[in-house]
Amino acid sequence: MTVDPTIPRVSSMLLLDADGKRIAVKYFTPEWSTVPAQSAFEKSVFAKTSRTTAARGEVDITLFDEVVVVFKFVGDLMFYIVGTQEENELILSQVLTGFVESISLLLRGAVEKKTVLENLDLVLLAMDEIIDGGLLLETDATTIASRVTMRGAEENIPIAEQTLSQAYANVKEQIARSLLK
Repeated sequence: MTVDPTIPRVSSMLLLDADGKRIAVKYFTPEWSTVPAQSAFEKSVFAKTSRTTAARGEVDITLFDEVVVVFKFVGDLMFYIVGTQEENELILSQVLTGFVESISLLLRGAVEKKTVLENLDLVLLAMDEIIDGGLLLETDATTIASRVTMRGAEENIPIAEQTLSQAYANVKEQIARSLLK
């Protein structure tokens, strides 16, 4: 399958805690296909960026190990978007902003490690709504959050056209209705 080179691509999405430990990650390139390679990359990115104070309130960008790392710290969490050197830093920054803001919307502003771990399913679904196989799908935080929570989802979508989460929610709703009768 050939992919249009003009479509923005992301190499990885990382969500680490204040100690650099993995909370939620997605990798989309073969060089990080093993857990030891991922762990080594996460440690090196954390070591490079953890001392930066600029990213505490704003998005920061650095070139590291021949990749562009866009990052932001929120509370006790560190959000990262990684792309190749050829990727546009502004687009990667927009992806990161959409990621952080959608998590904030989903968690009602309580963006902290404990809340993220309690709602890890929402975080992983948000990551899936933003990037699919490294290709950028969506950056608008409101759209991402509504897709994750399935607000505004149309009721009578044919089963063949539903996503797995939509089909699951539909079945769950039907079972709940039948039990309440």
